[in-house]
Amino acid sequence: MHKEVVKRDGRVVEYDRGRITDAIKKAQANANEAGLSVLRDPDELAMLVEGRLMAAQEELTIEKIQDAVVATLMVEKEYAVAERYIRYRDQRTRQREIKSDLMKSLEMITFSKHSDIKRENANIDGNTAMGTMLQYGSAVSKEFTKHFLLAPRSTRLHDEGAIHIHDLDFYAMGTLTCCQIDAGRLFSGGFSTGHGALREPMGIESYAALAAIAIQSNQNDQHGGQSLPMFDYDLAEGVRKTFRKEFAEHLKTISEIRGESVDESLRIEIDEIEKAVKGNALVDFALKKALEKTRRKTYQAMEGLIHNLNTMHSRAGAQVPFSSLNFGTDTSVAGRMVTENLLLAHEAGLGNGETPIFPILIFKVKEGVNALPQDPNFDLFKLALRVSAKRLFPNFSFLDAPFNRQFLVEGKPQTEVAYMGCRTRVIGNRCGEAQVAGRGNLSFTTINLVRIGLNHGTLRHETWDETGFFAELDQRLEEVLDQLLQRMAYQAGKKVDNFPFLMGQGIWQGSEKLEKGDSIGPVLNQGTLSIGFIGLAECLKTLIGKHHGESEKAQELGLRIVSTMHAFCERKSDQHRLNITLLATPAEGLSGRFTRIDRKLYGEIEGVTDRDYYTNAFHVPVYHPISIADKIAIEAPYHAVTPAGHITYVEIDGDPLKNLDAMEDIVQLMRKSGIGYGSINHPIDRDAVCGYQGVIEGETCPKCGRNENDGEAFQRIRRITGYLVGTLDRFNNAKRKEVEDRVKHR
Repeated sequence: MHKEVVKRDGRVVEYDRGRITDAIKKAQANANEAGLSVLRDPDELAMLVEGRLMAAQEELTIEKIQDAVVATLMVEKEYAVAERYIRYRDQRTRQREIKSDLMKSLEMITFSKHSDIKRENANIDGNTAMGTMLQYGSAVSKEFTKHFLLAPRSTRLHDEGAIHIHDLDFYAMGTLTCCQIDAGRLFSGGFSTGHGALREPMGIESYAALAAIAIQSNQNDQHGGQSLPMFDYDLAEGVRKTFRKEFAEHLKTISEIRGESVDESLRIEIDEIEKAVKGNALVDFALKKALEKTRRKTYQAMEGLIHNLNTMHSRAGAQVPFSSLNFGTDTSVAGRMVTENLLLAHEAGLGNGETPIFPILIFKVKEGVNALPQDPNFDLFKLALRVSAKRLFPNFSFLDAPFNRQFLVEGKPQTEVAYMGCRTRVIGNRCGEAQVAGRGNLSFTTINLVRIGLNHGTLRHETWDETGFFAELDQRLEEVLDQLLQRMAYQAGKKVDNFPFLMGQGIWQGSEKLEKGDSIGPVLNQGTLSIGFIGLAECLKTLIGKHHGESEKAQELGLRIVSTMHAFCERKSDQHRLNITLLATPAEGLSGRFTRIDRKLYGEIEGVTDRDYYTNAFHVPVYHPISIADKIAIEAPYHAVTPAGHITYVEIDGDPLKNLDAMEDIVQLMRKSGIGYGSINHPIDRDAVCGYQGVIEGETCPKCGRNENDGEAFQRIRRITGYLVGTLDRFNNAKRKEVEDRVKHR
């Protein structure tokens, strides 16, 4: 038989019966290994295949030859060999598909000018060499995970846009998402980053430096962010040590000058200065100088921390660590000094006055501590408002919200609810003590609510199919939970050695009891598995024609939908004895991804798929005109049923530094309305030439009169999703369009 064969890539080669014989031999050998008998001679079978091909009188392709092999083996009753050949053929097909998908991804990363490829994560500069390398690794890992680790149903749902499995590129590594680090416990006795031990810090400068190192080191073991949930409490000990040293040195120096011996009973701790006996000139002078120097060193330490967290990199140098600091409730002298100087250093900005992007500052508001004029830390709350007006941060968390207050144990700061800057919240615990320290999210997957709405809304029915909608929602919840549990099982197989800082240094709750080489499975139940959602507003539009910012009926339905998902998580938490929680997803690239897929399936639908993005979580759409009070009132009830994380933010116009009373009114309204976590978005513009910072209307600097078209463009810093801050060029196209569409709230 002299024929040519067309290969899959279009190349034409000579037909070779020997290749058919070899393939049958391999299938027979595989059947023999399984204990199945093989009777026929492989070359004889190959000749029968050849006869079938000649009879067909068609152009030969690889697929037709393979089809002929299967058909021949079945006719000749070589079922075991046929089964092994089909399995081998499917495996090779799968490998080719993986290679093809992977090569397409790598080609886009390398050659595409499509800006979204380089801006999938605004925290990573995809144009740098290390950023590109990270994208290569991400592409390879995603394809491997989808084809070899995920259940086929999960891969299909993800690829079709029904769900989004977050951090898919880190799935194979078995990393956990994020962690709230107990810095005080970590610093006690010192710790190791894997390249040598660090002694216990002995002053506030060392405490701040090691805090940055801890955040950087832990991020190398995780795929999400890092939080210090008790920052003021944990670093206050560094202030105490610094003051103790400074007071002793000044007391000794003055004593030596006067020729007097130091009376040990005169030594005073910084938190006792208000109770110190006045009138001893030696003590008064030493106290004054020690306080001055301690305050100066604390400011310098906070300044260094902010500079470090904006310049140090993790993950092969490609990413600035995503860091959050929670503070504001420590009323001790040392704790107050930490809070005050952290805020002042953040207000001062970076080297050229730029607004720091990290760490994300979160000021904890609590009545009796800092919320009212008579509270001991009210002055720090006022300072936080001023700094937020200038630098966008801090955001504000509210410990008096009922769902936060229920966990609070007075005198135990580890029970004060903390938030990740992205909105993640971890506190309730069915598997141990309800506290923030040493806990975080294991993984989360987001449901496309709009897709379910499109399947059952008024677009296809005279009235929306309520039964069908909730049935599909329940099915999707079950599918997502199955995927999360499978991922957790995979994570549980990892060892302490795989996470030398997170587990090896006892950061994660319970890991201090594990030995090197132990599985981390026994301590994973301290974390949370989160089911997320986005697009509630567009989902409501598909169901009844209005979103919850337009209709009380839509608001009632929206709360019913989200409460249904929350109730599912609560039931499953009890059933599995795990912390399964509902998350109001902070979507960055995801909101645009879902919309692109749904637009292809359903076309452009007004108010649903006609924009480049879906509305985040339960928020009122950014383009909908609404007052500040109404937005807060509508969104507040959703905080109680999204315990894995939530945020409400409002958009204001102009320079808030000119009206700090209005800033305070907004924050106080959030506190009284039951908001758990909130922020105020406003424009921050900067002319790098003259140093002006404020709101720049148009193209002319109000300070120097320079037109930005005549030289360096103005920096225009904006915040999206309530946490992600930066210049617009760092955001993907969907998020840029969202920023453009935003209206200011009255």
